[in-house]
Amino acid sequence: MAEKVKQAADRTGFNYKKELRDLQIELLKLQNHIKEDGLRLVILFEGRDAAGKGGTIKRFTQHLNPRGARVVALEKPSDREQTQWYFQRYVAHLPAAGEIVLFDRSWYNRAMVEPVMDFCTDEQNKRFLKDVPLFEKLLVKNGIRLFKYYFSVSKEEQLRRFEARTDDPLKQFKVSPVDLQAQQLWNQYTVKKFQMLGESNRTLTPWTIIRSDSKKMARVNCFKHLLGNVDYAGKPDDDRFATDPNIVVSGIDELKFLEDNLLGARELPG
Repeated sequence: MAEKVKQAADRTGFNYKKELRDLQIELLKLQNHIKEDGLRLVILFEGRDAAGKGGTIKRFTQHLNPRGARVVALEKPSDREQTQWYFQRYVAHLPAAGEIVLFDRSWYNRAMVEPVMDFCTDEQNKRFLKDVPLFEKLLVKNGIRLFKYYFSVSKEEQLRRFEARTDDPLKQFKVSPVDLQAQQLWNQYTVKKFQMLGESNRTLTPWTIIRSDSKKMARVNCFKHLLGNVDYAGKPDDDRFATDPNIVVSGIDELKFLEDNLLGARELPG
């Protein structure tokens, strides 16, 4: 899949470095607008291990002013945090006026990783799925712009990336015991993904799926989707933010696809 996307990009004259730079300039313009108008922006990056979330976040923040942009990647909860309201430790990291906050994984840990790995109870998972639409509605109604991106990688590409990490001394730190079980638990994660989308994909707070077998295409299209859906001073009025429908899929379309293919399928997209 990744090779097919790359070949298609080559045929259309896709210049990754130039396009990425142009999009980073537009993102910086958006940040300036957010600061000047006192807006608040939250971007969630979710997906299976090695789906490309971290690399995309790195390109998002590469040229932003760090005084107005933060990446939140929380460790496992402390003993004290485990006794708190589940959303409490995430609320502490929400933006103030003029800030952008990017979550490298988020409260949706309780939707996929935690239940699959038995880090939470079935009741806690069900309670989360009922509560999260209400929680996110409160954020949006309070004026926070919320974007939720799920990076979808194929099973074959995930395995290739795991192997590359294991062989590269500079990337070995990314390999965890949870990663090593990801391939074996592929179908369990797929079921939890379906449940997560079914409960939390709402008109007010929709999911956007980013097909990420091609990292470069995924990054560029994620930029385009965000910039195309936020107004800011100096925004171009042409079609440069049009996304590739083979890369960017709405949450509702992903749900329909999963619903049509989940039963009896041996393997589904990530």
